[in-house]
Formats: sequence, C-alpha cells, structure tokens
Amino acid sequence: MPSIRSNLLYRSSAKATLIFTLVFTFALSACGFQLRGNADLSFKTLYIEGKTLAISKELKRSFKTNGIQLVDSAEGADLLLEMMNEVNEKRILSLSGGGLVREFELNYHASFRTRAPSDPLWSAVQTVQSRRDFSYNDNALLGKADEEARLNADMRSDAIREILRRLTAIKPAVKN
Repeated sequence: MPSIRSNLLYRSSAKATLIFTLVFTFALSACGFQLRGNADLSFKTLYIEGKTLAISKELKRSFKTNGIQLVDSAEGADLLLEMMNEVNEKRILSLSGGGLVREFELNYHASFRTRAPSDPLWSAVQTVQSRRDFSYNDNALLGKADEEARLNADMRSDAIREILRRLTAIKPAVKN
C-alpha cells in the first residue's frame, strides 16, 4: 500500500508542477516580458573619439555584441561618437545623532555627442546619469567598500544601456 500512495503523491506532485509551470509561463508572456535583445541601431560602423572613460572598454564590447563594427578612422564610419567626460560623485546623505555617516549617495554622469561624417556640426551634448543610495556602517568597512564598488559598476552598466537606447533613436540621413 505505501508504494501505491507514494506513486499517487508523485503523480499529483508532477501534475501540480506542470500546472504551475504553465500558469507561470502564460502569466509571464501576458505581461509583455521579453528577453533583452540586440539594440536596433541604424548604423553599422562607428568611430569613437574623445577621452577614454571607465566605460569605454565595456561600451566597445556592447557595440560589438550588437553587430556594430568599430573603425579606426572617421572616413569609414556611418556615425561618429565623441565621449566627452564622466563624473563619479559620492556625498553624504544622512548622519546619525552622533555625527556618524549612515547613508551615502553615489552619482555617475557620462557625456557624449554624435554626428554623421558628412555633417560638420555635432549634436547637442547628451548626459546619462545614474544614482544609487547605500547605507554605511564603520563596523562593516570591507563589505561596504565592496558594495560601493558593485554599485558603481552597476551605474556604469546602466549608463552604457542608456547610451545604446539613445543611439537607437538616431535615424540615418536620407541620401539623395
């Protein structure tokens, strides 16, 4: 008898798992969720000039992942991207009653502009920014330093995704 009972429990557990998986899949597809795909960029070649920023290496990798070829001169590019500057800021957000820091605010700003090789004028400077708050405790100094480093890396990744989103809005010039 115990083997029949365990067999029935196994079958009902398997059915419940299957039903849960189906319901979860339908709910997920109904909410509009989709995996992040490649950016729909209107250019195929890009020349990056300007300062080398902390995000430069990861930005180049993102372009290559999205099928954009980085060229060595402006003549062979469909679009020119000038990375202008970046700023990391850290400021005190709150203090305890004893004057000890309890929270910090991290800010990251990166500025860039674009132009077509045939156009002598650059676009307006665009700035992407991210902000994070984190609690601070002197007793957990190493852990908080690691948390701060991860938050800074996360803000740089957010900036790269925002730059790619803004570049998807650039439409190719109509050639006569």
